[in-house]
Amino acid sequence: MTTDWIEAETPVAAPTNSLKIERENHKLEKRLCREVGRAIVDFNMIEEGDRVMVCVSGGKDSYGLLDILLKLQARAPINFDIIAVNLDQKQPGFPDHVLPEYLSQLGVKHHIETQDTYSIVKKVVPEGKTMCSLCSRLRRGILYRVAKELGATKIALGHHRDDMLQTLFLNMFFGGKLKGMPAKLVSDNGEFMVIRPLAYVTEKDLIRWAEVKQFPIIPCTLCGSQENLQRKQIGNMLRDWDKQFPGRLENMLTALQNVVPSHLMDRKLFPFEKLEVTGVADEEGDKAFDADDWVPPLMHGDSGAISGNQSPERPVISISAA
Repeated sequence: MTTDWIEAETPVAAPTNSLKIERENHKLEKRLCREVGRAIVDFNMIEEGDRVMVCVSGGKDSYGLLDILLKLQARAPINFDIIAVNLDQKQPGFPDHVLPEYLSQLGVKHHIETQDTYSIVKKVVPEGKTMCSLCSRLRRGILYRVAKELGATKIALGHHRDDMLQTLFLNMFFGGKLKGMPAKLVSDNGEFMVIRPLAYVTEKDLIRWAEVKQFPIIPCTLCGSQENLQRKQIGNMLRDWDKQFPGRLENMLTALQNVVPSHLMDRKLFPFEKLEVTGVADEEGDKAFDADDWVPPLMHGDSGAISGNQSPERPVISISAA
């Protein structure tokens, strides 16, 4: 099943100047399909007979999600349906003709739900305060209802790798929790499975893909207009890290999948009070007094994947407190 979802790599000859852009775009498309397919397989996101409701907001991420899922649907080893859903929140100046026309041109099943949540949010939230929380709750409740009416079994959201890392830091910095954004979870009301197929996809790849495909982007005049959001500040921090320290974000995503409860401090996850001396050495034991040496990961291909084989010629770098 894995090999059907994820297209195998094939050698490509060095491109000539005239074909360079076309080749790069093709490599980007393959990388997006590969990463989405890998996430679907890793987390068993889509199963035989599923009716997947893809939430399309008009932004680059949801456009990219729908585009890649349609490509994978054509070659997937299972049968599943896709229905695109947009929530028209009646934002002033919202071009409500854009998405219906785009989805009709694609020939994809779609549903436009019209609910004036904009007025509610603007009325309830004081000027200058963050609107995202209330807007998100209202939107979530509406989408759950629509999913039930449409008979959807999965709700697909367009959150990508960078969104997940941003959420991790937001919870640490402002919520006092070591909590991220899962690739798959049961909805708040317990009725649906929510999936994030872009879990392994970088935002910069989605930005490039939106340019290649020339998606008709619709800007958000609610949260999209608030420049001082904590999420945006965290996003800027991560982008700076990505430029200064290539591989750091990949390592952080890998860390989310390699949690060691015994080396944290949550007594609900690990029975610290029951620990006993065993007299047996443990390779994964306490190394708090060892020097923290880190070997830079080797990057291969365009996928951004980290190689587990480190070159003996590469220097060991000690992490500073900076």
